[in-house]
Amino acid sequence: MSITLMVQGTTSDAGKSTLVCGLARVFKRRGINVAPFKPQNMALNSAVTIDGGEIGRAQALQAQACGLEPICDFNPVLLKPSSDIGCQVIINGKVAAQLNAKDYHQYKPTAMKAVLAAHQRLTQQFDYVVVEGAGSPAEINLRERDIANMGFAEAVDCPVILIADIDRGGVFAHLTGTLACLSESEQRRVIGFVINRFRGDPALLTSGLDWLEQQTGKPVLAVLPYLQGLYLDSEDAVATEQDCSDVVKLNVVVPVYPRMSNHNDLDALRAHPQVNVQLVGPQLLDSKGQCIGVKPAADLLILAGSKNTLADLIWLKEQGWDRYIERHLRYGGKVLGICGGLQMLGLLINDPDCVESLTPRSAKGLGYLPIKTTFSTDKTLKLKKGQLSLLNQDTVLITGYEIHAGLTELENSELTAVLMDDEGNHAGYLSPDEQIMATYWHGLLDTPDALNAILTWASGEQVLTQVNYQQLREQSIDCLADSVEREFNWLQFDQAMRQFESQKLRD
Repeated sequence: MSITLMVQGTTSDAGKSTLVCGLARVFKRRGINVAPFKPQNMALNSAVTIDGGEIGRAQALQAQACGLEPICDFNPVLLKPSSDIGCQVIINGKVAAQLNAKDYHQYKPTAMKAVLAAHQRLTQQFDYVVVEGAGSPAEINLRERDIANMGFAEAVDCPVILIADIDRGGVFAHLTGTLACLSESEQRRVIGFVINRFRGDPALLTSGLDWLEQQTGKPVLAVLPYLQGLYLDSEDAVATEQDCSDVVKLNVVVPVYPRMSNHNDLDALRAHPQVNVQLVGPQLLDSKGQCIGVKPAADLLILAGSKNTLADLIWLKEQGWDRYIERHLRYGGKVLGICGGLQMLGLLINDPDCVESLTPRSAKGLGYLPIKTTFSTDKTLKLKKGQLSLLNQDTVLITGYEIHAGLTELENSELTAVLMDDEGNHAGYLSPDEQIMATYWHGLLDTPDALNAILTWASGEQVLTQVNYQQLREQSIDCLADSVEREFNWLQFDQAMRQFESQKLRD
């Protein structure tokens, strides 16, 4: 009989994704056939699955922890915000609707059917399904028709671990307060607590842990330490920490626009010891289009992906990035456009079918590439393999993936094709002055040889240090699992799981 275990958090970013990842790797090490699951995810970072859909990147990472290729069943409902009140609703890997928050609330019963069907398919294939909740189960305004937290747990009758981040402060209030917001049946479902990101002497926590267990009658299953230097895909928030050596050969500036998506494309760069990545938010440009407080000047500017390219293009111009890019190129800087960034670098963006807009609209691009993009309701979702040939460098193999709703056409043939997929199609271009490179492919920097080739193009000199981000990610999963295995009280965990199953039988 398959076992389902759910991890819910007292807040967003409490550590749900990483705990599921760590538990999954621990179970895999023990020879258990385990799979990850997230009923509903809201994120702009997504991954293409082997069955031709898209899911949250956190679930793709968790699949790697399980030794599996990502499939749509691991995350049957994905919400990709396109504005503050609306989002694209993806069911079983495909776009199902574009809804505002109120309409999605009415849509939830339909989404729940997809969630339960996907979960059932997984329980028929795997011995263990480790589930990640979303946000917090204590969000009272979202309790009705909930499919992401206790609504799902109640529907499939599974036990729940509640995790809280002590680094935020008030960890005992978070745990007891969350528990108090739950119904009696939901409280019984919580089999124990995990305290995450603890720094210092664990002995200092003992009195607090004793109090928590006495107050709630539930065990603290683990106190997990704060782990630094992990290379794990972020679910949505843009990571700001970076370790960088003193031997920096390339300075990279990235404008962080409001609907920036798939910013995990930057992770391999941020892990490179010779690359300094500077993420620049709003109001950090002066009237001349120069970065305020960002030193030194950029060698490479990256325009990343966007879930609302038209809105983010307007934001870029309002913030003065068009002036910055003009100055940057005039002084010999390089620009890399990825997906939405490619579209912005072109002449024109059209949205006749209101894919991103409430009404049909068009906007002039930044005007650096002779391309025009028209959005359509058909979404491209493809895993890609190919070859990258940059200037006088050796041709290197490259992998990536495409997630976009635009069809881009070349106005003339003055661009140089530098990326070719295995089917012989052009997939990446270099401008005539060799300063601008653009492609629809995400993940192109994750291939070590391709990363070095792009760094060599951007810096003008050969980069000797090679970073294998896939290897770093795998090592990070193992480090995380080592911590979970070491710190968990497995005897208490097994007892709590048996008690929950016994109570189910009595009920």
